[in-house]
Amino acid sequence: MNLSARQAVATGGRALAFVLAYIGCAAYAQHFVGAPGAIPLYWPASGLALAVVIVGGLRWALLVPLAMLLFHRWLAPVPPAFLPYAVIAPFAGVLLGGWLAQPSRSARPGTVRNGFQVLLAGTVMALLSGAIGGYGLWRADMVPLPTLGSMQLRWMLGDLLGVASVSPALLLAALRRHRGPDRRHSHPAGMGEELLWNVSLVASFLLMAWGMSLSRHFTLGLTSLPLTVMLWSALRFTALRTAVSVLLTVGLIAGFAGLGLGGFRAANGTLEIAILQVYLCLLAILPVVLAMTVDEHRAVARRLLRRASTDPLTGLANRSEFESQVRAALRDPTNVPLALAYLDLDNLKLVNDTASHDAGDALICEVAAALLAQMRPGDLLGHLGGDEFVVLLHNATPTIARERAQGLLHAVQNSHHALGGEEFGTTASIGLVPFQPEQVEFAEVLSQADAACFNAKELGGDRISMAGTAGGAVADPASGMRWTVRIREALQQHSFLLYAQSIAPLHPQLETGAHFELLLRMRDSRGGTPHLPERFIPAAERFQLSVRIDREVVRMALERLESHPLAAASVAMCAINLSAATLTDEGFVGFVSERLHRSDFPAERLCFEITETSAMRDTARAQRVIDDLRGLGCKFALDDFGTGFCSFGHLRALDVDYIKIDGSFVRDMHASPLSAEVVSSITRIAHLLRKRTIAEHTENESVRAALAAMGVDYAQGFAIDRPQPFESYLASLLLPAATTPP
Repeated sequence: MNLSARQAVATGGRALAFVLAYIGCAAYAQHFVGAPGAIPLYWPASGLALAVVIVGGLRWALLVPLAMLLFHRWLAPVPPAFLPYAVIAPFAGVLLGGWLAQPSRSARPGTVRNGFQVLLAGTVMALLSGAIGGYGLWRADMVPLPTLGSMQLRWMLGDLLGVASVSPALLLAALRRHRGPDRRHSHPAGMGEELLWNVSLVASFLLMAWGMSLSRHFTLGLTSLPLTVMLWSALRFTALRTAVSVLLTVGLIAGFAGLGLGGFRAANGTLEIAILQVYLCLLAILPVVLAMTVDEHRAVARRLLRRASTDPLTGLANRSEFESQVRAALRDPTNVPLALAYLDLDNLKLVNDTASHDAGDALICEVAAALLAQMRPGDLLGHLGGDEFVVLLHNATPTIARERAQGLLHAVQNSHHALGGEEFGTTASIGLVPFQPEQVEFAEVLSQADAACFNAKELGGDRISMAGTAGGAVADPASGMRWTVRIREALQQHSFLLYAQSIAPLHPQLETGAHFELLLRMRDSRGGTPHLPERFIPAAERFQLSVRIDREVVRMALERLESHPLAAASVAMCAINLSAATLTDEGFVGFVSERLHRSDFPAERLCFEITETSAMRDTARAQRVIDDLRGLGCKFALDDFGTGFCSFGHLRALDVDYIKIDGSFVRDMHASPLSAEVVSSITRIAHLLRKRTIAEHTENESVRAALAAMGVDYAQGFAIDRPQPFESYLASLLLPAATTPP
């Protein structure tokens, strides 16, 4: 049997089940009819039909006439004159009511607003059905004209009672089937309370029936017993449980009242019947409305909790939720070895800049799904925001942890997002910290993993750095935080110091005037020797303070030059180093532009140095910054050339004025023919591109002479002079005998 045939059989089976259920509901209601022309007190078939039409569509209303024809043909024969009205009345009512309550024009299913819309549709349905059915009774001479209005009212209230008691249970059951049960958040009560509630509901029915049999005077009052249990359900359980209890309670009470059982006297008068029907409608409506209201509040609370604990982009646990889960895992009595992996995606910024942030977000989601597929029982995965993920690996010794981390690395490498015919991917840097739960605190482990990840990224990315292992050791994170505090204090108190070191021309035809590079130091708070950059710059880069430091250096440099106008007049080039973060800072160009606008120092004498590795992190953005600053008149130097990526193609990609040859090649020139050839090759290619070269770490006169012979333009190092405070350097420029600083 093919798929379409199976679907047809299934649809036919559901249609047959609906017809049989409708006939069964009608047969139950027919027991309340004591004479020809009497109206049933309760018509549950209307609630069944409305719910089925809302869920399945208006075409299901076509089965109602069929069910009514079969019912009146075999179970409840009626006069032929009345049969058309008996068939048309429920059909027209459910068709109109179902149309009004269709999901396309109703509120979200399961909400209080949707419940009232269904009730309104049921009311309209009952009014139309009652009007047609009552009219049919009169036309068939089953009731006299003076009683027509009362018959229509009783018909309408019987239909409405059926809608109020039956439709909510069926609609909520269909909604639960569509969404699936969620045992974690369905209700706050436990299994013990569920069992107690079930016993209480049955007991309330028995007590109600027993009390009614003893006395007729408190018959309706005894219905408060199941009502109390239903209110309990509304507050503590799901709306579906409450709706089902309403269906059972109303069906039971309507049966007692309609048949005159359990102390009830069969209602006869129109007013008496109407009051009973209205009372039962309220008994059905109020608990369900309360239950749905409570459910809505629970849903809002769950959404707020989800927002507070879940990353909105990936759906993973956010930082606070992940920390909470890890702390719970650390209290696990099994005490198995754990490992924390801190992942930082490499070069995601390139995807954001070249494609779009939407593409970057999509790639993050792909990575999240790939990492989730790598999880094993007990593992935890969180998204800390941006391009950072963190994973707690369960039962992972150092060896197993490294193998698992390698799997995470491959999962990231295999994650791609296609956009416009192109595929975008990324790699990751992973910091890994194996540990025993009882030996550490979570904050300490996370800090170590973060530091290890930073170390992996500094080594070029796409690798794993394990904290506390050879070749992967990381700086003490607590020490890094202490340096961060010192850096912030130095920025606030202007405690940074500038030193200057000369850059000397190696050929007489080169331009005259002082050439120098500014070197940064940080004043020691205890009055000792100033701190060198290698002590505080790594912490500044890690904690996003390097841009502020670069701005401070530019500010200090221009202030010193402006305060020494005579010395500044003899300056041909003042070189200032820029960090990698500054090359991507949107506001740095504007800061320099505004500061130069207020300065007398010519912009063309200012030269910014950028390293080859930092420029290659984002070549396009680096070139934009270079272009903007060159537009102000500034010059640029490519520092430490020959290390990192070591590609001569970068000389074409980056429009700079000077190439600073890395000092490691200059120092080894005499001992290593390869180093000498690298220096010579860089010089030749730079000259072909009309750029000048500067050799760093020129330590003695023999190296200086060799550099001059190779055609290198400038030299910097101890063979020229040693760094000295900038104030002293500027003062030395004014000495009569000084053409260049000693």
